[in-house]
Amino acid sequence: MSLEAENVRVAVTGAVYSAPKTATRPTSASSALTGYIDHGYIGDGGVTETRDRSTNQIRAWQNGALVREPVTESSIKYACVLLETKKENIELYYGAKVADNGSIKINPSKTGGRRRFAVDVIDEDDLIRVDVPDGEITEVGDQVYVNGEPIGYEITITGYSITDEDTGETYSAVKWYGSLDTTAGA
Repeated sequence: MSLEAENVRVAVTGAVYSAPKTATRPTSASSALTGYIDHGYIGDGGVTETRDRSTNQIRAWQNGALVREPVTESSIKYACVLLETKKENIELYYGAKVADNGSIKINPSKTGGRRRFAVDVIDEDDLIRVDVPDGEITEVGDQVYVNGEPIGYEITITGYSITDEDTGETYSAVKWYGSLDTTAGA
């Protein structure tokens, strides 16, 4: 058995970014994020990645034997709480533009449309980056106003499937592990 403590990662810090769909996507864990907005401080719960799958069990007539279980539905979501009250976060949370006078017209059905998202997870000099090329804010949490607590903007990003033009492969996100990159310096 091989036990290597240096392979244990801790999400010490990181960032959540968004950009219009026209922005250039990242190509590695450390590539520049051109045109992306850094949404600032994230709540101490960090970012939660959730992968859901539904399946359908196909059973044979003979003894009710399970013969297949195809995936019928799947999704990937990223949830976090934005802590900074700034224009970009308000617009992302409410799915609408902030007017010059600081007001926002709230329509609960608005999502703000599809955007690109990126999440960086940092452990000292190691970086894990997630690229969601086609995502949308599909859920928002409650606004809570209480003494001694930050006003947070809880969002859930759903990644939609895209097809890679070069390979024909379908996916909803790309994740790079900087410590596993064997092309660095090549």
